[in-house]
Amino acid sequence: MAYDGVVISSIINEIGTSCKGGRVLKVQQPSADVITITVKGYKGQTKLYLSASPSLPIVYVADSLPQAPMQAPAFCMLLRKHLANGRLVDIKQPNFDRVFDFIFEHMDEMGDISDRHLIVEIMGRQSNIILADNDLKIIDCLRRVMPDLSDAISKDSDNEIRILYPGQQYSAPDSQGKINPLTELDKETFDSRISSQSGPVVKAIFSTITGFSKGFAEEIVYASGIDGRASFSDLDGACKERLYETILGYVNNIKEDKYSPCIGILQGLPKDFHAFEMKRFDELITLDDLTEQSSDAAMSQFIIRFYEQKQRDVNIRSKSSDIKKVLQTAIERASKKYDIQLSQLKSTEDRDKFRIYGELINTYGYELKGGEKSLSCVNYYDGQEITIPLDTNLSAQENSQKYFAKYNKKKRTFEALTEFVKKTREERDYLLTIKHSLDIAEDDSDIQEIRKELQQAGVLKSRSKEKGSRKQSAGKPLHFLSSEGYDIYVGKNNIQNEELTFGLATGKDIWFHAKNMPGSHVIVKVKDGDMDFDSIPDSVFEEAAQLAAYYSSGSSAPKVEVDYTERKHLKKPPHANPGYVIYHTNYSMMVKPEKGNVIKQED
Repeated sequence: MAYDGVVISSIINEIGTSCKGGRVLKVQQPSADVITITVKGYKGQTKLYLSASPSLPIVYVADSLPQAPMQAPAFCMLLRKHLANGRLVDIKQPNFDRVFDFIFEHMDEMGDISDRHLIVEIMGRQSNIILADNDLKIIDCLRRVMPDLSDAISKDSDNEIRILYPGQQYSAPDSQGKINPLTELDKETFDSRISSQSGPVVKAIFSTITGFSKGFAEEIVYASGIDGRASFSDLDGACKERLYETILGYVNNIKEDKYSPCIGILQGLPKDFHAFEMKRFDELITLDDLTEQSSDAAMSQFIIRFYEQKQRDVNIRSKSSDIKKVLQTAIERASKKYDIQLSQLKSTEDRDKFRIYGELINTYGYELKGGEKSLSCVNYYDGQEITIPLDTNLSAQENSQKYFAKYNKKKRTFEALTEFVKKTREERDYLLTIKHSLDIAEDDSDIQEIRKELQQAGVLKSRSKEKGSRKQSAGKPLHFLSSEGYDIYVGKNNIQNEELTFGLATGKDIWFHAKNMPGSHVIVKVKDGDMDFDSIPDSVFEEAAQLAAYYSSGSSAPKVEVDYTERKHLKKPPHANPGYVIYHTNYSMMVKPEKGNVIKQED
């Protein structure tokens, strides 16, 4: 996943082509780490997505922007003050590193025109968004960075400590002695700094040249016809010359803004993307596959396509982090309680022994004269001789009563714990189903439904409606079309499962669920001409079962057992949790968890 300096260079070219000289219409902050800017240029409005998220720092030209809160955060208000109606005059890439420097021409309250720098650093966990003035003095940052005093003392006096704080002078990240390919790369530098190294060729390239990622270095080596595992010491002069010419060709294309973005496909899955074609992959998604999109923002379109699912996952994780923490604590508490109760229940398994002791003492106790330590007799339940310990201070009748008292106590404990264990197991299993729902949640409405369910269950405290919050629309189950044209519905949480099974489904519809594990309810809607199971194609059963396995906690297993039955055989016990059903008539099949040949429908 090479969001490197080369890709950033192509993104800068896209932004400059579409909106350089345009004016800022909107500045919004939809989440803690994301800033969005709408610029109106001569080609119309351009939406810029700037993320400093530690898990997915990225900048691209967006088709649409996430919804922003009604009340803007303080940093967003500061950006509006300095950038609103400002003109984007230039975009730079300091040292060809993973840094965007947006330069806006802005008129202040006094009517004076000056520049503002909006700097986005794509540096993993150290990613940041910084606002600076014309002299690169920091006005404020998304994340203020002040090193500890101990760190400052431990630094060499020759090394400057980088501080990102209002009032400080901004300095670009240290290039660590790497070569800027646009200004410093020539044959002499290549021979002295790169080809003279003894290590692997790929590592020598990406560790020496700024903006070159490991993936891009692998592509350079592949395009040069060199073994990627080779070291520079293994290469002859011709190979080194060919490698230099390949690097120089890419650098010239970057200087001339000649990019050919693509996504690399390996074994049917997208594995990487870049601003240049990656010939080392089995298959490519190229510009020809994006004919419906504007070629001015081709690299951004590839980024959106590549990161679409990951971005959705990041947003879901961010908005469900509080739920996940509370839910995990509740699951751990219920599991610990269940284990303790099982241990206590196990200690009652010998209760019948004390009843038999009491009965045998009553039967054979007439032989005792008092003071005996034990009684040996024949157990008439199994015909074996048995030795019963006795309390020497008690009579035969008192010993018998003592054993009956122990039996009755353990019996009462067993009866009570059996009920407690059942309730605790149901509580734990119910929480695990909610955890599964959280794992497969796809949008805000799914998260809100899970939050509502946890509040109803007493796991989460109900919160008063936040000021300015928008009402969330109800989530919908997933809808698929089988290869035979049958509608298949998949619930994403317990509330949807409940509505799907006892609302949408009718008596003859077929219900699927992974056996003995948290998972989604899957419903196949039968057609009017279907009289029974035999009239429905086998492929429908297999595809629906595969979906039930895929949307279950066993999705990573090679095979999953799935139960299926007609909807009319399902019942919900009184006062049961949402999505809980019982059934006594069913069939089962083993399937591989996958989506198979079904086609997802957009309702």
